[in-house]
Order: sequence, then structure tokens, then C-alpha cells
Amino acid sequence: MKPILSTVAIGALLISSLFITATATPWENLSSEQLEASLVKKFNEGDYSKKGADSCLMCHQKNDTVMALFDGKHGQVTNKKSPMAGLQCEACHGPQGKHNRGGKEPMISFAKDSKLSAPTQNTVCQSCHNDPEQMAWHTSTHNLEEIACSDCHTIHAAKDPALDKLHVNDTCTACHTKEKADMSKRSSHPMQWNQMTCIDCHAPHGSMSESALKQPTVNDTCYSCHSEKRGPFLWEHAPVTENCVSCHNPHGSVNDSMLTQRAPQLCQQCHAPDGHASRVTSEAGMDAFGGAKSCLNCHSQIHGSNHPSGSLLQR
Repeated sequence: MKPILSTVAIGALLISSLFITATATPWENLSSEQLEASLVKKFNEGDYSKKGADSCLMCHQKNDTVMALFDGKHGQVTNKKSPMAGLQCEACHGPQGKHNRGGKEPMISFAKDSKLSAPTQNTVCQSCHNDPEQMAWHTSTHNLEEIACSDCHTIHAAKDPALDKLHVNDTCTACHTKEKADMSKRSSHPMQWNQMTCIDCHAPHGSMSESALKQPTVNDTCYSCHSEKRGPFLWEHAPVTENCVSCHNPHGSVNDSMLTQRAPQLCQQCHAPDGHASRVTSEAGMDAFGGAKSCLNCHSQIHGSNHPSGSLLQR
């Protein structure tokens, strides 16, 4: 059974392909839109070779990047889910056509050298990878920004870095440079040592939650590890119940506990300091706001308290 590209992604291009005749127009004279439409048409309607990978390897067997495919899952002939067990190379790159006769007829390629737009490249991958993990892909930021699967994933390899716990953070931070900088700050999750990964919290293929979080909310994401902060508490602190990132930067901060600002400045975003009893002190220039943990010196149970007298989150 031939793989089929999504008509949603390439419908407009297929219409233009009706006006293209490969025999009448040399490949090198086609516009990028016409070439893409032709490749899509050939992928959907072309004649697939009976020799499969044998024809490809006659030329490409000396290419280490090509041959690395057989070290990974996509190159396993014995795995019925692998492209190599079906249409082989043509399962992803489309029918050869006249490609091996002088090499002038282009085939579907990926990454930076591809003649296809990112959304059309991705429909090739999704012809097989169409599972619940991809259900939110079409509304994800990565798709809307036209990120191709091959921008993150390496297919011709024994191990895909994007699926390797020791390398996935490098894959993400290659684009998310601000988060990479935050991860290196003095107060952060242990991500720079690969003890925690970006995909522990985020679903790179999209989700129904904000920021592609795996959990329904930011707080649910945090509570999956910090269960002691979950509550419910007899006395609750409103910012805690609303959103953890009201006070914390989950990727890292120069302040203790990944706080976005130091206390008391952080607290005073909501609580005005005027009239606070602790401002009357015997020593000039000193008060509870300026010592050690500042507000937290007294209000130590800032995430919530179950003490009968804990309305001020002091115990």
C-alpha cells in the first residue's frame, strides 16, 4: 500500500500540478512550487520500484550517512513497521522515476537540502507516525512555525539524538537559547547535567495545554514532582494556587529557589510594605525586610499552612 500525503497540507499544490507535464518541462526549469507539486504527485501516484533499496544502493552504498540508516529502527528489514520492510527507501523518498538514469529527476529529500516545504515534508513522516502522541501536532507551535521533523530528528543514525535522554536537551536548546541560558544559572533544575530533560515537562509534538505541557496546567506539571506543595491547605496563598510561575522561573534563575525576583521585591509586587509592623525597629536602617530571607523570615509557610493559627502563613 502506497503512503499518502495529507491533502490538507498539499491540496493547493496538487491543483497546480495538473498543469505540469514532466516530459514537456525540464526539471531544472520548474519553480519551487511546481517542483514540490510534481514530487507530491509522483509520491501519491507514481510507480514504485520492485527492486526497492537495491537500485538506490548501487550508487549510495559508499555514502556513510545513507548506510547509517541500517543501524537504526528505520533500516530494520525484519521489523514490519520499518520502511525498509515495505517500500524501503521509496517509502520516504518517493518513486525513483528517472532519478537513477543520469540523476536529473529529483526525489523527495529532507532537512536543509529538501525541495519540499516543512509542512509537506512532515506529511511524509506522519503517513506512518500517526499516533496519539501526534494528535495535537497541527495546532502546535512547532508546526505553526513550520519546523520540519528532520530539523530535530536524525533518521539515518543508530540512535536519534532527539530520543536520547543524554542529548535531547541539546536538541531543544539549539533553538531555545533563552532557556539554555536559564538552565545554566545558579538556581535551576538539574537539566544541564541531563538528570532532567525538556520532554519531562513538555510534549514537543504539541499538547492541549499551554507551552505544550504534558500536564493540563503549569501547577499540575510542578506537582508531579513537588507533591508537598499541592495542598489543599487550610490557609492558602493565592499566587500558589493560581500559577507557580507567578513567583518561579522553571528554567532557572539567579535567585534562590528559582524565584523571578528576590524578596522582598517579589512579595511587594502584591503586598505594599507601608504600615507593616516590623518596620519599627530599635536599630536604624534595619528591619525584617532586609535580613536574610526577608519576608520569609516570618512567613515561612509561603506555599500554604494547615496550622489553626497559620492565616498569615507563619506556621
